[in-house]
Amino acid sequence: MTTVELQEELTNLYTSNADRIAEGTSKLINKFRPRAFEDFRRMGIPTKKNENYRYTDLMSYLQGDYSYEVAPAKFSVRLEDLFHCDIPELNTHIVLVLNGFYYRHSEIEPLPKGVIISSFAEASIKYPELVNKHYAQYADTSLDSLAALNTLFAQDGIFIYIPKNVHIEKPIQIINIGFSLKNLRVTRRNLIVAEEGSSSSLLICDHTLCKQSFITNSLTELYVGQGTQMEYVRMQNENSNSSQISNTFVHQEANSIFTSNTISLHGGLIRNNIFAKLAGEGATNNSYGIFFGDDHQHIATFTYIHHARPHCQSDQLFKGILDEEATGAFNGKILVDKYAIKTNAYQRNNNILLSKTARMNSKPQLEIYNDDVKCSHGATVGQLDTDALFYLRSRGIGYKEARHLIMYAFANEVMNKISLDPLKERMNEMVEKRLRGDLARCENCNIHQF
Repeated sequence: MTTVELQEELTNLYTSNADRIAEGTSKLINKFRPRAFEDFRRMGIPTKKNENYRYTDLMSYLQGDYSYEVAPAKFSVRLEDLFHCDIPELNTHIVLVLNGFYYRHSEIEPLPKGVIISSFAEASIKYPELVNKHYAQYADTSLDSLAALNTLFAQDGIFIYIPKNVHIEKPIQIINIGFSLKNLRVTRRNLIVAEEGSSSSLLICDHTLCKQSFITNSLTELYVGQGTQMEYVRMQNENSNSSQISNTFVHQEANSIFTSNTISLHGGLIRNNIFAKLAGEGATNNSYGIFFGDDHQHIATFTYIHHARPHCQSDQLFKGILDEEATGAFNGKILVDKYAIKTNAYQRNNNILLSKTARMNSKPQLEIYNDDVKCSHGATVGQLDTDALFYLRSRGIGYKEARHLIMYAFANEVMNKISLDPLKERMNEMVEKRLRGDLARCENCNIHQF
């Protein structure tokens, strides 16, 4: 199948289901579909000729025989009987999303006054002013065809609203679950609004409960208000038959602090796109990530950090460990506007290849239109440190254990960026098991596989 044929297949899939898709969402959401349709038709599926996708061949992952669900599937069993997360000492507000649809049986404990956690589709009807103010304001469908495709098919996901000066002590945990007896295309759309002076932590976990193949197009828009602090941690742990394209658009106001950390453990194709606009003076953005690949996995990260106002800071650190025939890519860009004086921006990408057949492509970039800034970037791709390996072995440590210790120390720099201690401890355990080849899924997730 060519890219043109796949584009036609997807546009025909939409047009044949357009009425049913529109039935489940409000006019507010539906009004953005015509433009998204034209944008997707104009741009099509990104190919390697597109500089942002130069190192990722999407066609080998996005085509195939896949079903599409216009409405939530009905199951004869309760999802809670198949799955629950039980990370010791991690007390969270848990929300479940099944195949892109908010799971109606989710029970959320009492929240601080004014906080809303609900279905995105429901929120567009119950809270139209809030949704209308922020929906599709930060994800530009004219610039990214997969964002346009998501907007075209968007029906449901998660809506979170945190009012002014509200502090949420317990993290909000969103668990995205893929569960089907057939291969499935999934669209998820999330909108998260954190008003001025609020603080919160979000944990997103991606799982598949079966061996079927899932193609997931996920898009999250985040508004981070003036003086707001938010930590956003994502763990990706899906089966190796699945492909996930995740677009995250962050809009930050003055003196806000947004910190994201993405831990990619498993998945056939993982493509993480991060777009952040520092739109208010004094805003700080921290973007971190660690990924692990083996077999024929492909993990790619694309970042675009836009410094639009003075006195803003950004820090990027992404690391990867690739083995066997896995491939990876990092394409990061820092844009400093003409009037963004006193900008501090740093970008680093470090990678380890454990085999001769593993491949990594890295392209850090700076685009600066102001002289009064401090910016730097760098990238490394190499093998294990032979001097460190020799040092450990000379002290009686076996080759395999010494190799493991070096890789764990390499990953630990990113893991230490997680501020929530119980979560950091559990993530470190999972990373350690992944490095030893023991991790097939989160062992603290009680899953009955199908």
